[in-house]
Amino acid sequence: MATVEAVGRGFALDAGEVTGAIGDSITVLPLVVALGLLTPASLPHVLLGFAVFQVVWGVAYGLPLSVEPMKALAGLAIAGAIGYGDLVAAGLLAGVLLLVAGRVGALSEIASLVGEPVVRGVQFAVACLLVVAAVDLVVAAPGVAAAGVGLAAAVAVVSRRAVALVVLAVGAAWAGVATGVPTPTLPALALFSSGGPTVSLGAAEGLAAQLAMTVGNAAVATSLLLSDLYDADVSPDRLAESMGAMNLAAVPLGALPMCHGSGGLAGKHAFGARSATANLLAGCLYAGLALAAGLLVAFPVALLGVLLVVVAASLARVALSSTGRPWLVVAIGGLAVATNVGVAFVAGAAYWHLRG
Repeated sequence: MATVEAVGRGFALDAGEVTGAIGDSITVLPLVVALGLLTPASLPHVLLGFAVFQVVWGVAYGLPLSVEPMKALAGLAIAGAIGYGDLVAAGLLAGVLLLVAGRVGALSEIASLVGEPVVRGVQFAVACLLVVAAVDLVVAAPGVAAAGVGLAAAVAVVSRRAVALVVLAVGAAWAGVATGVPTPTLPALALFSSGGPTVSLGAAEGLAAQLAMTVGNAAVATSLLLSDLYDADVSPDRLAESMGAMNLAAVPLGALPMCHGSGGLAGKHAFGARSATANLLAGCLYAGLALAAGLLVAFPVALLGVLLVVVAASLARVALSSTGRPWLVVAIGGLAVATNVGVAFVAGAAYWHLRG
């Protein structure tokens, strides 16, 4: 297991650290806003969770390590496939399993049990479910949605990566005009203030889908990318321990189940982050948004639908471009829409083992 001293890269301050901090928020904020609007999740508590752990892992690793939503769970909750109690339960169970797996060094073995195309299939399935949820939001105000699509297309000509952030900023400005500037309010901390865990089949299905993505993307792929981009030796098991501890500490206080991720890390690097300063700046950004979360509550839902499509397109693109078996990825996604992600994951994993 790598030590903090072995992987630390320290802190620096330049423009790249600022833009890198923004790069990690591009896919985080749309999902966070969607959860705050469409589920009982408390937006201030969710944002505060990201603020705290961006700083915690920046200091602990000395690297611009990403902190992202557990996208399978978030996507299922946004789409209404699981309830908020299921989301909480799955986040806590994921925390326990990841902490134990990391402690006993089981990540490499677990990763070998689930084929990479199956992991990508789960990603594609979540993308499909987000599109289904987006359609319901868009039909409420098609004119607003059409304006959002036009804005997204115009921004994409300049920078495809900036689309979600610009649409989010326009939606926030719209909400500000409609409601006025909110009074900054510090969220109160209390155990399960938005609702406690619900042990159910939905929680189990969401957990299975999320663990497939977490092992493959948040642990194994992130470990490899840290080595490639930052010459840092951080084992998948060390990352699993971090994620397990983070969720056990944060989810009971109203935070969203969180993980690391290769996409967020790549985004930080692409936008210029080379040290843990990007994490400190991202923490400040999320903390500021947590104080003004009332502004985001008035976000226009039709634009939110456009944002969900942008996020879904990003997930689908990664899923289809990162595998040699796109037909299997699409098949798992289609089965998830027809049934649910749990069934699709089990069927994909079973096929993968039978063919091997």
